Amino acid sequence: MDLDAYHTKRNFHKTPEPEPLPGHESEHPRFVVQEHRASTHHYDLRLERDGVLASWAVPKGIPESPGVRNLAIRTEDHPLGYADFEGTIPEGEYGAGTVRIWDRGLYEPLTWSENKIEVVMKGERISGRYKLIKFTKAGEKDWLVIKSRD
Repeated sequence: MDLDAYHTKRNFHKTPEPEPLPGHESEHPRFVVQEHRASTHHYDLRLERDGVLASWAVPKGIPESPGVRNLAIRTEDHPLGYADFEGTIPEGEYGAGTVRIWDRGLYEPLTWSENKIEVVMKGERISGRYKLIKFTKAGEKDWLVIKSRD
């Protein structure tokens, strides 16, 4: 569990975000999609994995139709407690703006490698098979999130 990048970007005396604490992974891995109204409006996709939430910023949101490809930018891992976080990050702090849960649920990992992640998500708003494919031509942290045909 490496949450150093998460911790160094935040002042926990000023932000309501959860501090990295030892967390217990769920028996069934969880996902959360948070709408983040920050300097740029976007969505954050977080997948529980190895004691952290692997995270991507998705400017156009999670695709709801098969074949749609949206850019997903890999960000620092977040602590498991972030899966329940909603609130306002104060001005002047990293990620300043309002965070609210847009969707959440469980997912089944099908493939998880350095360049490709494939999961089946079962949420309140979105469900089905999704792929995250590393988009190295665009940038080191750039991925595509794609809704597959079920």
